[in-house]
Amino acid sequence: MRKTSTFLGLTTIALLWACQDKKQGEEWGAEGPVEQYPILSVKTEKTNLFTDYPVVLQGIKDVEMRPKIDGFVEAIYVDEGQTVKKGQVLFKIYAPQYHEESMAASASIKNAEAELNNARMQVAKAKPLVKEGIISNYELESAEYTLRSKEAQLAQARASLNSAQANVGYTQVVAPFDGVIGLIPYKVGALVSSASAQPLTTVSEIGSINAYFSMNEKEFIDFMQKGGEQTLQQRLEGLQEVGLILANGSEYNQKGKINTVSGQIDPQTGSVNFRAVFANPQGLLRSGNSATIRVYEEVADAILVPQKATFEVQGKRFVYVADASGVVKSTEISIMDKVPNSQYFVVTSGLKRGDKVVSEDIGGLREGSKIKM
Repeated sequence: MRKTSTFLGLTTIALLWACQDKKQGEEWGAEGPVEQYPILSVKTEKTNLFTDYPVVLQGIKDVEMRPKIDGFVEAIYVDEGQTVKKGQVLFKIYAPQYHEESMAASASIKNAEAELNNARMQVAKAKPLVKEGIISNYELESAEYTLRSKEAQLAQARASLNSAQANVGYTQVVAPFDGVIGLIPYKVGALVSSASAQPLTTVSEIGSINAYFSMNEKEFIDFMQKGGEQTLQQRLEGLQEVGLILANGSEYNQKGKINTVSGQIDPQTGSVNFRAVFANPQGLLRSGNSATIRVYEEVADAILVPQKATFEVQGKRFVYVADASGVVKSTEISIMDKVPNSQYFVVTSGLKRGDKVVSEDIGGLREGSKIKM
């Protein structure tokens, strides 16, 4: 009886060991224990891709202020970065010769008026004498010609006065519109002229800012072909708003709109210029700022995979796809150059809906490894 009990006990222990060995065997693959990995089930979804282009920012109006006359800077009424109104005086140019020309033109007018009045008197005097036959009609015609000559001289003197007064007006340089003052390279006393190398300053209207960027010829053709039968204007009107990445890496809080494309391809660079406009209510953007424009493109049925789920071998990109039993296989994929963000790729081939992709921690995986699903 005791032998029978001992036999049954040993049999029970053996069965327990066998079950334990089977359980452990199920949790070990060919090369070690079976570990659990995060799995992504592939699906299609709508997403926005983007492409970044470097841009040059300019105010809606950027006008160089140059003197129209030669002279010395007598006064500077504004400072760099100051906001000014249309018609506000910015600089005064010292050019006394134009004041003298104005005074001389005024004197010429008075002299011409006196001569004109005298010519009128001569005509008035000659008319009755011709009627009475005292003088010939020739003398009357001569007096009338002299009158017309004096009228022309008066008109010329007035034109000279207007020109002189205009030159006097040019001694004050005024703002052509509301804007912001740029750099002021000249100081009081500096000699300036319309041919000076640098302008007195630049006035920029920055209530809105233009952002100029360019696409190469291939990108432009792709851009137009995606519009199908649409005209260029229709294509631009249907585009999504664009973003602006500032020099510090932050995104500008206003979206912009691409509103024009250059009429031809630059023969030197092979590029096409685009212009987008951004509202600038706070004046954060200034002419000359460096930035990056972000152009978005919507894709209706995109397959997204995390970038950290991919690896590269000899210029080709792969992911690990697990089958129903948990065995992984490296699968080559093709991706778009454009990305929705810094975390995902858009797959164009190699994956289909329902595939199970190992989404992270792929460094320890090898072809044929078994994982927990």
